[in-house]
Amino acid sequence: MNSTLKKHIIYSLVGAALLTAVAGTGVWQRPDRWVQDELYQKEGVSSGDIVIIGIDEAALADLGPYYSWDRNVMADALDALASDPDKRPAVVAIDTLYSGTTDEAADRHLAEAAEELGCVVTASVATFGTTREYNDDGVVSNTYSILSYEVPFDELREVTTQGHINAMVDTDGIMRHALLYIEPSSEPDRVYSMAATVARMFLEKNGQSIEYPATNARGHFYVPFTSSPTGFYDGVNIAQLIRGEIPADYYAGKIVLIGPYAAALQDEYITPIDRSRHMFGVEFQANVIQSLIDRNFKTEAPDGPQLLVLFLVSALAMFLFLNCSVFAGAVYFVIITAASFGVSYVIYQNGRLIHPLWIPVSFFTLYIFTVVIHYIRAAQARAKVYSTFERYVAPSVVKELLKEGTDSLALGGKLCDIAVLFVDVRGFTTMSERLEPEKVVYIINKILTMTSSCIEKNNGTLDKYVGDCTMAFWGAPLPQEDSVYLAARTALDIVKGCEEVSAQLKEETGEEFKVGVGVHYGPAVVGNIGSERRMDYTAIGDTVNTSARLEANAPGSTVYISRVVADKLGDLAKTKSLGDTVKLKGKADGFEVLILESLEEKKDD
Repeated sequence: MNSTLKKHIIYSLVGAALLTAVAGTGVWQRPDRWVQDELYQKEGVSSGDIVIIGIDEAALADLGPYYSWDRNVMADALDALASDPDKRPAVVAIDTLYSGTTDEAADRHLAEAAEELGCVVTASVATFGTTREYNDDGVVSNTYSILSYEVPFDELREVTTQGHINAMVDTDGIMRHALLYIEPSSEPDRVYSMAATVARMFLEKNGQSIEYPATNARGHFYVPFTSSPTGFYDGVNIAQLIRGEIPADYYAGKIVLIGPYAAALQDEYITPIDRSRHMFGVEFQANVIQSLIDRNFKTEAPDGPQLLVLFLVSALAMFLFLNCSVFAGAVYFVIITAASFGVSYVIYQNGRLIHPLWIPVSFFTLYIFTVVIHYIRAAQARAKVYSTFERYVAPSVVKELLKEGTDSLALGGKLCDIAVLFVDVRGFTTMSERLEPEKVVYIINKILTMTSSCIEKNNGTLDKYVGDCTMAFWGAPLPQEDSVYLAARTALDIVKGCEEVSAQLKEETGEEFKVGVGVHYGPAVVGNIGSERRMDYTAIGDTVNTSARLEANAPGSTVYISRVVADKLGDLAKTKSLGDTVKLKGKADGFEVLILESLEEKKDD
């Protein structure tokens, strides 16, 4: 396993662990809930077994302010529902609390009307708070204690079934859950919610049994809404019912919910099916009843297995992002995110509620992180390219390398056709023996500066200095169509530059010198060659050796080239053939050597 692969695995595991830990803290809970709302809560089709009789604005305008009503109003509504013995509702639920006694006659009227109807569910309400409890370990605070429990007045309680109407909103103020039951200390058994009680009674009347959803430790369960606000309400109000304007067929054999349907009565909530509009409590009851009747239950999956899955897929995703391009990573991110939402929805349809935002948010974070890593890598690669080649090639070539990217370097060696130039000072060894070391260094620096300048001006790659010898080549690290011409032009520039520098040095030191130059063209291996600790960017092969031998045989102020170079230059070059009179070491008889005398300027196409 190479070091890069090890790093990628470590990065993937650490990144996945960090994001899994963040998800486990619940920091994404609110946006995750909102995504659940948008993804899961879709309006469906109600069964038509639930009707709402609203205490709406029209009823208040007709019957007067709600606080002025006595209990005869609700009694009259129940009397109207019982008026046709053959067309009575299956269940009637009154979503308002009638605790304590008021007017004795009105109380009696309401109780008698409920008894006559015989299928009435009335409301009870618990008040929750914090209590201090004592055990063997000391004082324990219970933040979910029932401090009080209100029920209907005795006569009404005896002739009806109670169901609590406690509503519990989530921490973001949205009511996604219902409280299935409460356990008041004053009651021998659990008290189920009004919705659960109504659903049970309705199913039993139709020969079915109730099935309750799974709940958390406090009795809450997730509600899959069937209808958005106003979806269950046909605009029928209690005043119309009392006046006999509602035909019995409208509610016969159905569930009738009577409750507040006016903003002034302050019984409205924000629900996940439509967070832009409030839903009245009686409609929330209708949605819960519908889910219980349909056995449409959604169990919230525990966080533990989801965190494990998040860790595994995040680690795999980051490993994938690290080993692909930024663009490919973006494509993978879009595909995986869409797939995760799709899988979440399918799981929801099969009864499980999971966190749909965990994987997309984690993937997005990991993708952005890997984009940063890719950017840093690219910057480091560019810096490496620059630092590697700024010593060898002209700035313009370095810029081209950076444009091409590191793939064009093929570090480690590649075979390519290059033009190779060698230049050496004639008689420099003898001259250096009779001069002081400081003067020798001064002279050689002048010469090498001149040769380097000529190479750079013609976009060559400066390979190395070996004493007073300089090696350069064209055609690598980037291909150059005019590599032979540039090498030849450099050779003549060096000869001319040598004359100028020699004249200057003669005045300063009394020494003059000449150079011999050799140029050849052909295939060579170019790349970083050496060991892990010390390597050079250079060229090796027969082409390089031949160029060096041409230079070794060239007299002062002379440029020797091979026939292949002369053929490449064509009519642009004026040459003089020496035939095979110059014997190059390692070359068979017949190797033609030519003198490059001049070179015309190459016109741009």
